[in-house]
Amino acid sequence: MDDGRPDVLTIGRLAHRTGLSVRTLRFWSDEGAVPPVARSASGYRLYDAGSVARVELVRTLRELGLGLDEVCRVLSGRATVAEVADAHVAALDAQIRSLKVSRAVLSTVATRGSTAEETALMNRLARLSAAEREQVVDEFKEEVFGGLDVEPSVRDRFRAYNVDLPDDPTPEQVDAWIELAELVQDPGFRARLRTWMELNTPAPGQGRPPGASIWWARQVVQTVAAARKRGVAPEDPEAGGMLSELFGDTDRAAVLRSLEAGIEAGAERYRTLVARVRGQDASPDATEELEWLARSLRTAGRA
Repeated sequence: MDDGRPDVLTIGRLAHRTGLSVRTLRFWSDEGAVPPVARSASGYRLYDAGSVARVELVRTLRELGLGLDEVCRVLSGRATVAEVADAHVAALDAQIRSLKVSRAVLSTVATRGSTAEETALMNRLARLSAAEREQVVDEFKEEVFGGLDVEPSVRDRFRAYNVDLPDDPTPEQVDAWIELAELVQDPGFRARLRTWMELNTPAPGQGRPPGASIWWARQVVQTVAAARKRGVAPEDPEAGGMLSELFGDTDRAAVLRSLEAGIEAGAERYRTLVARVRGQDASPDATEELEWLARSLRTAGRA
């Protein structure tokens, strides 16, 4: 303490008053956040009651995550607390989104037992920018939908089709995007889905292709699910009667071609992944029901 100013505090006494270490206070002082009000004859830093209040403010702002440079801007009057807080909220939001992506990638790695190379790929896919994700989807759309001979209204729907992560995705959405991005960039998947689309998309002036009802009417899947629950096998006579109810005199060979193309393409998996990325409640994957139906159609075709 300075004999001429009994109200001043040495850095040691300031540390005692605030509960902070001398080392921390010295660092804050050196950075200009808590400058000394004077120096003793021996050159030691001296502080006063105002310094105690300033230390408490610095401590509060630091506990809220502000950097010392931001704290100094506030204390010097170059920025208000509100302005700095607003910028910090934006930074924290970005950090939270990044942490969510990291968590989703690590969760997927743990579930899949991925290699280092697969982990690097998943991390890259998860961290694509919005523009890069849009490009991935646009390239997929062009290869799968481009050039199809369809009505203008159908073509407009294809062009408007999009799937992307929201600004604040859940880990489940990120996980689904990783798998979807891998899938839509696979040339084999694109070719198989293109074949499926050609078999199920109505041409201008024509009705819906025979197999399209399987994919666009969930009633077919629900009927098959109910039959499976009753223990009906695809080869049973009851299954044959069910086919008649579902398809009537429709060309069953064409229905089977459409069905097999969709199963081979993994259309159901693609559908459920898109729904998960969008955060939508999708009906369950119906691959098992569709495989049952394909077996039943093959059996009926051999009869």
